[in-house]
Amino acid sequence: MSVAEPRRIVLFRHAKADWPQVTDHERPLADRGRMDAAEAGRRLTDTGIAFDLALCSTAVRTRETWKLAVQEFPQRPKTVYEERVYEASPGELIALLNETPDDAQNVLMIGHNPGIQGLADVLAGSGEDDARERMTRRGFPAAAFAVLSFSGPWKSLEPGVATLRDYWAPAE
Repeated sequence: MSVAEPRRIVLFRHAKADWPQVTDHERPLADRGRMDAAEAGRRLTDTGIAFDLALCSTAVRTRETWKLAVQEFPQRPKTVYEERVYEASPGELIALLNETPDDAQNVLMIGHNPGIQGLADVLAGSGEDDARERMTRRGFPAAAFAVLSFSGPWKSLEPGVATLRDYWAPAE
């Protein structure tokens, strides 16, 4: 794969979590979250993107979201459970993406707000169709995802270089 080919980053917020008496990192998905995670997996499959790599936070709710979503995929990408995604700022997430090997063209990141939404906002220098308007209007609710593309090596990923191609969020 050439670094001249557009790369895609999908930023996927974990599905709706429950609030039992556990630490934040150990919070599981709520019943609604389990349904929305599977639906998001179907919608991600509908994008036609063949993911090379999934970077998933180590939090229970993100791991459960990924487990349910990936069941809908025709092929499971390499998955890395990365503790640096948990509670990360947009800048920290960019630094993590800058470490991605250049043989990975399409990367899915499963994480948390406010970092995931902030990263989508920071990376998107432009947007297609009504994707930016929908993302601005809806925010980044649980199980939402944004599809962005950019050209160049992963180490060149920085604010404003990507185009927001698509956005999806479950119905409220």
